[in-house]
Amino acid sequence: MSDEAVQATNDDASMCKRYAVEKGYWKDPYINLLVKLGERRAPEISRGYYARMEGIRILLEKFLRMTECKGQVVSLGAGFDTALWRLKDAKLLPTSYIEVDFRPVTSRKCQKIRSRDKLMSPLIEISGGREHVLIGDAELHSKHYHIVWADLRNLEEFEDKLKSCGIDNSLPTLFLAECVLVYMSAAKSSELLSWISGKFDSVFFINYEQVNMQDRFGQVMVNNLRGRKCDLCGIEPCTSLKTQEERFTSSGWESSRAVDMMEFYQSLPDLDRIVRLEFLDEAELLEQLMTHYCICAAYKDPNNIGFSSINLKKS
Repeated sequence: MSDEAVQATNDDASMCKRYAVEKGYWKDPYINLLVKLGERRAPEISRGYYARMEGIRILLEKFLRMTECKGQVVSLGAGFDTALWRLKDAKLLPTSYIEVDFRPVTSRKCQKIRSRDKLMSPLIEISGGREHVLIGDAELHSKHYHIVWADLRNLEEFEDKLKSCGIDNSLPTLFLAECVLVYMSAAKSSELLSWISGKFDSVFFINYEQVNMQDRFGQVMVNNLRGRKCDLCGIEPCTSLKTQEERFTSSGWESSRAVDMMEFYQSLPDLDRIVRLEFLDEAELLEQLMTHYCICAAYKDPNNIGFSSINLKKS
């Protein structure tokens, strides 16, 4: 598998998100500052990304409200995500928001932030001055926001980078991964999840990833990615919702729950608005795509913060 090919999936996903924003699926006034507008995307792709973004947003905001924003967020393989700026606008900034990705990705993102005032000014504002926003060596460090590069397969490197951001293992911490673990071997992702559950006192994990990959449609997805030199070497836990849940409970997590994206999508209260945005020619393809992705929420909550009540329901 090529690390460069995996990094390229960030560009593809980011352009899909920007296209969906342009079509009105959700609002994001920052994505156009980081991502160019690519080619037209099929409606089922945009609906899939809408469900993905909405699911992550709901869980993330529930965590931040439950912890009164006195926790930390670590986004693994964050790419060109704009969550930090959107959380600032929503007045839901955590104590620390840390993004981790490959060095070429963080380098590009840091350069874009430095050169765009609409991205840089909010960081200066929340940090108390330009002198407190430090950008160098493909990394960014400020009061609430950090971007660092690390290989998640190298736990020593990963831990060192988290320490450089002032991570506090005693604070409630949320880890977020969107199609990240599947590009690591199952052994390496298990090692990472075990390390996180062992290092942090109160921890929540949001994992968006493929599921039901053993059927014919799943194998087509695998072969298509393999053709782009993106071998899904961590595909084993993506066999079913149960295997997605078990990857956490077998790695020291207290509990986990996975939901396929079709079930979640159909539960959204603003679905009528979404279906009016674009005509969908093939409903069957949408269902096939949605049932091959899931969100899994896992937690360890020895201090009874209430993580068991964080779910994908809107309210």
